[in-house]
Amino acid sequence: MITLDQALARLPLLAVLRGITPEEAEPVGEALAEAGIPILEVPLNSPDPYRSIEILARRFGDDFVVGAGTVLRPEEVARVADAGGTIVVSPNFNAEVVRATKRAGLISVPGIFTPTEAFDALDAGASALKLFPGDAISPKVVGALRAVLPKGTVVMVTGGVGAENLAEFMAAGADGAGIGSALYKPGRPAAEVREIALRLVEAAKAARGRAA
Repeated sequence: MITLDQALARLPLLAVLRGITPEEAEPVGEALAEAGIPILEVPLNSPDPYRSIEILARRFGDDFVVGAGTVLRPEEVARVADAGGTIVVSPNFNAEVVRATKRAGLISVPGIFTPTEAFDALDAGASALKLFPGDAISPKVVGALRAVLPKGTVVMVTGGVGAENLAEFMAAGADGAGIGSALYKPGRPAAEVREIALRLVEAAKAARGRAA
């Protein structure tokens, strides 16, 4: 099992697979793994999400970070862990979800939008912060947050981030980005997902070079 830091060091991208089915999980996961995207998230409002997490974790969990998104309640954390997931991502900050995640030994990435939420999430034990929704802010917000957050805080931007604006967010201080519908939509063929993923990977590498 690799850590979040190790995954982001490899490539600063997280694939949000909202709507994926268990039947799609392995071929889509294979496409993403081949492209090099190191973090795979199955939102819990997908069909049979725990089964999809189990399939992805069994196949890719040794070399990739696999887990759940849209985790809203503490009791869901145990089911993610039972399925083999190692990361719990939420659209909001819920202290009980963060604490349950840390007790389970998993990576906690709550959603935040304000400095107050950011510091409350860190106080609760968050491993990283998910700035969401990204399409409601400018990269300048990332820079402003970065100026006041503790050094070393991992900030990922999700929502409205794609190849065309990834470099701007990373230059402003984002450590990575969650990519959803720009990468995967329900029913999109695995081969098409792979081609899109490869373009995103190239954009991420270029963005990292410019941000360095």
